Amino acid sequence: MKKGHFNSSSFSQDTLHEECGVFGVFQNKDAAALTALGLHALQHRGQEAAGIVSFDGHRFHEHRALGHVGDIFGSEAIIKRLAGTAAVGHNRYSTTGETVQRNIQPLFADFESGGFTLAHNGNLTNASILRRQLVKRGCLFQSTTDTEVIIHLTAISECQTVVECLIDALQQVVGAYSLVGMTNDTMIGVRDPMGIRPLVLGKLENSFVFASESCALDIIGAEFVRDVEPGEVIVIDKNGTTSLKPLAISNHHLCIFEYIYFSRPDSILEGSSVYEVRKRIGIELAKESHVPADIVIPVPDSGVPSAMGYATETKLPYEMGIIRNHYVGRTFIEPADNIRHLGVKLKHNASRAVIEGKRVILVDDSIVRGTTSVKIIEMMRNAGAKEVHMRISSPPTTHSCFYGVDTPERDELIAAKHSTEKMCSFIGADSLSFISIDSLYRAVCSSARDPIKPQFCDACFTGQYPLSLLDLEEGEELPQFSFLSDLR
Repeated sequence: MKKGHFNSSSFSQDTLHEECGVFGVFQNKDAAALTALGLHALQHRGQEAAGIVSFDGHRFHEHRALGHVGDIFGSEAIIKRLAGTAAVGHNRYSTTGETVQRNIQPLFADFESGGFTLAHNGNLTNASILRRQLVKRGCLFQSTTDTEVIIHLTAISECQTVVECLIDALQQVVGAYSLVGMTNDTMIGVRDPMGIRPLVLGKLENSFVFASESCALDIIGAEFVRDVEPGEVIVIDKNGTTSLKPLAISNHHLCIFEYIYFSRPDSILEGSSVYEVRKRIGIELAKESHVPADIVIPVPDSGVPSAMGYATETKLPYEMGIIRNHYVGRTFIEPADNIRHLGVKLKHNASRAVIEGKRVILVDDSIVRGTTSVKIIEMMRNAGAKEVHMRISSPPTTHSCFYGVDTPERDELIAAKHSTEKMCSFIGADSLSFISIDSLYRAVCSSARDPIKPQFCDACFTGQYPLSLLDLEEGEELPQFSFLSDLR
């Protein structure tokens, strides 16, 4: 197959975009500032928008905006306006709903019992069905997010307390979610019954903290207490924590891509170091697909730990042959067509001194459309690489995700339509190999809590969706994904 057979005009869509990040602090005088720091640590999970809602014992205060956390909450005046000892924050990357101010979370509503705010990481697979039913009942939606469906279901519930109403709402939804909610006197953390999306509980002196990842606890000096369990509802009030398990517990299916790409490498995810898992993935990848070569080079940043593991296993030199520019914004430039092919160089540049004359093992985390891989390999050739062998630390991405990760439709995924050999020809590599699903599980599960019966959501590789895709099955309109400029 000749290069260019596929549409390679856009690098912005050639990636699996991060999901969202949630964070909450209860009973701390610096709640808003700590939440801003936590969101900063979770910036990788959503770079589109961020918001914080705080409560001072009398009033709720909120600030939301498009952009990065540092730009939105870098002002001391803004943090001071977010008064109170409790706060909930959210980093957004849209998987449902367009990129507009009204969709920025946490969402807020006034109930009869008081205020209620909610931050959500994940995606509901029956949101369109429920939304249509709620609109017929007279519910007025202010956003286009699936999160608002949960708020309306909570509002119309006939249960007594907000916690009970929220549980009633969640018993009607299907999907993947980690939630952090706040009322006048409680903070609530919830994880979906399959545990597809992560959520952890921490403690900072007498304060409790919820976060999508443990790295967000580290930045504020909080102690990691434990993972929120699948199907668990943790309620925090002035008396401490209460654990409820009202949601039907299914087989555990944490998203396996959290280990491959989404989570920060310094996070601990369900007892396993993400960094160490990624190194083990590289080791397994080398065991089953190595060819003679001179050096191992990662595609930064997500390919780094796996490349280190690959180099360790093969005893080849590990070199940073590609330098990443970390200061490229999403809207840095909109080049004219005649220089658009240079776009990938805004973010990556090859080091000729390292590469020239070498047989290179190039390690990356995934191939989505393949367009970025074409340019990266071309960059290696231009830097004098003798051979370029592409190694991918995930199996081929053949199916779309409907659980909170923004992926292209299936007919736009290169691995869904073409063999590894044809993909290799398209990207211009001398060889291409993906880690097998068995080797991936071996790497992930060697230090897992239950290595005997590991279970993950791997639908993007296998097409085996653990939760029903009810909106899709009913022919409802699917979410309109919003791709940002990400020149990875």
